[in-house]
Amino acid sequence: MIWDLHTHLTRQLRGRTPAEKAAHLIEVGARHGIERFCCHMGLEWSKDPEPADFAAQNDQVLEAVTAHPNQMFGFAYLNPKHTQQSLDELKRCVRDGPMIGIKLWVAHRCSEPELDPIVELATELKAPIFQHTWLKTTGNLPGESTPTDLTRLAARFPEARLICGHLGGNWEVAVAEVRSMSNIWVDLGGFDPTAGVTELAVKELGAERVLFGSDAPGRGFASQLAKVTGADISASQKSLILGENLQRITEPVLQSKGLTA
Repeated sequence: MIWDLHTHLTRQLRGRTPAEKAAHLIEVGARHGIERFCCHMGLEWSKDPEPADFAAQNDQVLEAVTAHPNQMFGFAYLNPKHTQQSLDELKRCVRDGPMIGIKLWVAHRCSEPELDPIVELATELKAPIFQHTWLKTTGNLPGESTPTDLTRLAARFPEARLICGHLGGNWEVAVAEVRSMSNIWVDLGGFDPTAGVTELAVKELGAERVLFGSDAPGRGFASQLAKVTGADISASQKSLILGENLQRITEPVLQSKGLTA
């Protein structure tokens, strides 16, 4: 069983509509044994979207999810700078709609208090929160979160299900930063395969806190899967990372919607 935590509907995919692009993503992913795909954001992105923009992007993901309900899970894209509109969108897409999680990108650092009402509602809905994180040698964008920002958020909301996207970019630093926060899982997607990354994450965090994500189509499925399949870890640990952990994290929100994994 392979579930992909981290995919998009961007220009590399064949098709004009979200449903058509999702079909191409599913087709290519199936060649690699991937059964489920968590989809974040729309066809074109904005780093600091206005409410109408992130709502339109969510509509595109909703179209993909509706067209492919047995393969696609949707994560609602929000901008915490617009707290009330983000709460409204969270209710529309997750509480009252088919989406199962939240995606936060680079508009606002996740340690800021504007996130608190969003995280409170997400926790109530049992929805995981995927937070893009990075530590750039050239300097982060003004609203771009680091693993340190995420640990501060995790400390305020110990019941929240938080995911450290891209393993912070600088994965050695990120693993050390999030180690003590048991409510943070780490995403392996969207950076170059490097020997030792998965082994270190498993050693320091436990295999139960490590999640496979590809960041496809911007990244290829094969190179991202190789971080797990080529790692010097046990077969049971690989199974956890490739899908069992994500299934366990999403099971409560799926059950709340009457869905099964």
